[in-house]
Amino acid sequence: MSKKGENIYKRKDNRWEGRYIKGRTLDGKPQFGYIYAKTYQEAKKKLIETQANQHTQLCSSKNQNACFAFYCDRWLLLNRDRIKESTFIKYRNIVENHIKPKLGKYLPNNLDLVTLESFSHELLTDGARNKKGGLSPKTVKDILVIVHSILKYVQSETGKQYPSFQMIYPKEKSKQIRILSKEEQACFISYLLEDTDACKFGILLALLTGMRIGEICALQWKHISMSEKTIHVCSTMQRLQQTDCQWNQTKTRVMISDPKTHTSNRVIPLTEYTATLCTRYRAANNEAFILTGTNKFMEPRTLQYRLCKYTRECGLSQVHFHVLRHTFATRCVEVGFEIKSLSEILGHSSVQVTLDRYVHSSMDLKRDNMNKLTAIGF
Repeated sequence: MSKKGENIYKRKDNRWEGRYIKGRTLDGKPQFGYIYAKTYQEAKKKLIETQANQHTQLCSSKNQNACFAFYCDRWLLLNRDRIKESTFIKYRNIVENHIKPKLGKYLPNNLDLVTLESFSHELLTDGARNKKGGLSPKTVKDILVIVHSILKYVQSETGKQYPSFQMIYPKEKSKQIRILSKEEQACFISYLLEDTDACKFGILLALLTGMRIGEICALQWKHISMSEKTIHVCSTMQRLQQTDCQWNQTKTRVMISDPKTHTSNRVIPLTEYTATLCTRYRAANNEAFILTGTNKFMEPRTLQYRLCKYTRECGLSQVHFHVLRHTFATRCVEVGFEIKSLSEILGHSSVQVTLDRYVHSSMDLKRDNMNKLTAIGF
């Protein structure tokens, strides 16, 4: 059988067969071509080379009659080595699950604003195939951004302008972000400091520094300098779909890679309190992961399960890992933290991201600011 999405099969004669779309009929149905090889790796290589040759032929012929699905495949092929693997997997899933099933049969010049608006509305109300309910406005916007990018690629290949370049994105509704109150935070910290193990310490460290879940999972003791009292955030951990495994291997794998963006690679100064905790719970092995105290890591979804267990035992509800990051940012704002410094500590690309997404003013802070008006007679 074939790994999902690869179309590479082992035949009864022990040869490997690769299938690819070499064209489409006038009604949009795919026409397949085939390659054959002695090994899986050879078949995969031949398949990639064949697809690349298809792209070259497309560039030379400026194919005006290819359906949108054809350009989607070419766009993914071109971007595969230009972006991070996790980003490529996200794009591929969006193309395969949302864009191609709904828009794949269209000719690019038929994708006008009305068609794309209907596509957007359907995603908002019905969602993906085999999925109940609609997608969020944020997810639909991400899908439309990729449609826009593919249309720009089509334009570069055909030289034709498309009216749908003036994309209409769904309006995102602002939602209340959950943060821990000071009382909840104190309760949770007390819980984590009781019978503290490596995992509890790692969660407490994330709360005290605002680190992301993937960053704390990838953090090792060698990244914490006790002399400088700093943490160097230089890697992140995530579980990704396999893109090149054989059919009998697992569908996902855990990968440690560079942080989310170049600004996420950062150095976080530690407070005296946090530095003292690091000294108290530091593992003997400098290569050990913070969350385990050994050379074995704990992956993000396991850490999320642990967090749910801990918060449930504390009587706290609706607390996922990102709540800790938002709580840290809110506490920083409440004590008058300089926003540019906070943005860099959080690893944001700009101060605006920090202001828009992570600065949550508590009622006490609002009241304190309102009381300042008494100085002018209000």
